[in-house]
This record gives sequence, C-alpha cells and structure tokens, in this order.
Amino acid sequence: MLGWALTFLVVALIAALLGFTSIAGAAMGVAKILFFVFLVLFLVSIVMHFVRGRPTV
Repeated sequence: MLGWALTFLVVALIAALLGFTSIAGAAMGVAKILFFVFLVLFLVSIVMHFVRGRPTV
C-alpha cells in the first residue's frame, strides 16, 4: 500500500515538473488517500498486536 502511495507521489511530482497540473493534482490526491489508508491500517495493526499480547505456550 505504501509502495503505491509513493508511486503516485512520484507520478505527481513528474507531472507537476512537466506542467500537467490536472494529472499532478489527481495523482497527488490518490497518493494522499492511499497514504492515509496505509497509516490507519498500520495503526490498527499495532493496536491489535498489543491487545493480543504474547501467546502462552
């Protein structure tokens, strides 16, 4: 997920440098959404790891 966000960020930066502002804006929007989805899933994963604790063997 983070890889896709970085890919869209790079696409947005390249498009902005070349002057394609509408494509750059769209790619930046997608990158921002993917980054926040990644961040939420990462935080949920960390919380679930601490809630579960260590398994007793």
